[in-house]
Amino acid sequence: MEVTISRQLANKWVKTNALRSNPYIARHIPPSRLLNAANLRKMTARYGMVVVKPVRGGGGIGVIKIEKLGSSYRLTHKSSKRTFSSFQGLMRALNASRLKRAYLIQKGIRLATIGGRPIDYRVKYVKENGVWTYRSMVGRLARRGLFVTNLCRGGTQMTAAQGIRRSLSPRLVKKKKSEMRHLTKTSTALLESRYPGIGQLGYDYGIDRKGHIWMLEVNTRPQ
Repeated sequence: MEVTISRQLANKWVKTNALRSNPYIARHIPPSRLLNAANLRKMTARYGMVVVKPVRGGGGIGVIKIEKLGSSYRLTHKSSKRTFSSFQGLMRALNASRLKRAYLIQKGIRLATIGGRPIDYRVKYVKENGVWTYRSMVGRLARRGLFVTNLCRGGTQMTAAQGIRRSLSPRLVKKKKSEMRHLTKTSTALLESRYPGIGQLGYDYGIDRKGHIWMLEVNTRPQ
């Protein structure tokens, strides 16, 4: 078995924009903008909750949740929560913590949960002997008290079927797994046409409480 040596594409913003060019895929990508004060103010006003993440990086490192609570803002990083009475105070804290790196803002998705803990899904898709193959599809349940699900942050792994069954409904297992596979296949064809040489991809999907699938991230170095 020969696994294709994979081209790396670390920039989340580049991948997001490429995928949004397809109307079918775009319906499954949360609204996203590059982080600046104007974009953050607009998105928190519109969605109430957003996630801010580094344009480059993985493992849940540097991922921050921001919620608008009336006229104040709550920032959650790991298990730490801070509340700011003004937008200016929030921006000062963000600018102090992000070390001049580029970040993007993503609409916050209220994921389906198990026991109050959010769950998402990782689909690993690998090119072997010139053919794309599904290597794995697993659920990742966040550690209690955290909103990120990464296993390196204490998340619990389970089968995708277990996750869908326990967070949504047994009736939806087959349908949602099929939808994730179709999204993965379609998105990979698009990315490979834009960036030849890609050989392995890890898709992070979230399913919201109404059952809609969201593509949260695509990794070219999936763990």
